[in-house]
Amino acid sequence: MYFDEASVRTLLEKVLRYSQAEQTEVVFDATESALTRFATNHIHQNVAESDHELRVRAVVGKRVGVATTNRLDDESLRKVTEQALEIARIQPENPEFHSLPSPAPTLSAAGYSERTAGFTPEERARRIGIIVQLAKERHLEAAGAFSTSTHHVAVANSLGVFSYEPRTDAECHAVVMADAHGSGYTQRMDTNVDKLDFECMAREAVTKAERSRHPIDIELGEYPIVLDSYAVADMLQNLIFMGLSATAVQEERSFMNGQFGKQLASSLITLYDDGHDPAGLPQAFDYEGVPKQRVNIIERGIAKAVVYDSFTAAREGKPNTGHALPAPNSEGPMPLNLMLEAGDATLEELIKGVDRGIYVTRFHYTNPLHPVKTLLTGMTRDGTFLIEHGELTRPVKNLRFTQSILDVLRGTTALGCESIQYTDYLTVVAPALRADSFNFTGITG
Repeated sequence: MYFDEASVRTLLEKVLRYSQAEQTEVVFDATESALTRFATNHIHQNVAESDHELRVRAVVGKRVGVATTNRLDDESLRKVTEQALEIARIQPENPEFHSLPSPAPTLSAAGYSERTAGFTPEERARRIGIIVQLAKERHLEAAGAFSTSTHHVAVANSLGVFSYEPRTDAECHAVVMADAHGSGYTQRMDTNVDKLDFECMAREAVTKAERSRHPIDIELGEYPIVLDSYAVADMLQNLIFMGLSATAVQEERSFMNGQFGKQLASSLITLYDDGHDPAGLPQAFDYEGVPKQRVNIIERGIAKAVVYDSFTAAREGKPNTGHALPAPNSEGPMPLNLMLEAGDATLEELIKGVDRGIYVTRFHYTNPLHPVKTLLTGMTRDGTFLIEHGELTRPVKNLRFTQSILDVLRGTTALGCESIQYTDYLTVVAPALRADSFNFTGITG
């Protein structure tokens, strides 16, 4: 089914006309995605999916109801608006609910690429072939996936909001195996598929895999550390859920509570969310149709702000920063374009600054233990090495850790000059970093 701004506007306006609620919001998201998977140096799956969802939020006084459908015929549209209204009427009143947002000017974001939208399975196969070929030449095995997606996102409400934009993303990740213990990892993501450097990705994963053979045991404890971009971004993904939303602060379960205006991290650390920064996946507006604002969360180590949607902003009488997720959700607003400002060091310079420590490519199976203390546990994976006298030397068996994220950010002594866009469940842009101490508690193999 074909969607553009005119057809989507017509669809959403129809839903608003059908609704009998006092206020109504309609969120539309149509997605066309394609995925190619490979393993043991062979492509084994190619799939494509087309889907769309329409979400209606109905307001009656201070009662709110939400209903969704993926059917777009007139009868289904009438039915979903009636369902949202019926749900709203039986909900308890929320005395803190104020209103759906009013219209505001929206600046366009460069989040769409024709190349990505039109990328073919044959083109994905050729790009994957670059990684697979190098792995074969070195007698290694590559596995991973390469996806391209197009989204048509729109929000309209009965107060006059209408926001629409197409978005695209391309993501490829691969693990290259050398033996039972040696492996290397690579990942890249961008709005424009042509910006993914597959030659660089292949070299990165293959080199790490070859260097990871025959890992050694080391004594457990605290070590100076160099975290590659993948590990840093994973750490920051977890930090998002530990308290970067206004909901977490208002419910007093955030590590930011009582810290605003205080030095929370090294002065090298500037953490911000910016939906218009092309380094990420740009988005002009949130899921209430509110323009996205840049939010400096931690600025030169000082705790500055968290992100807001219309509900949390009204609670405090603060500006809405445009970070709403689709209703209903328990997390509240979320920074979906989180970025750690890069520094000026090369990866080699980060490593040279450590006499004896550990280099970590990425983490695996990370889980929060204590959000207020920012305690995180997890394991290293796909390239963990001993640093001796400023050089990577021997590979190390993968390690388990328990570590405060804030302690890492407080102890950061240098940041890499290059950032990558990494995603596991949220997208984060981050450079590598060097920190004074990291606590390793066990060996995983």
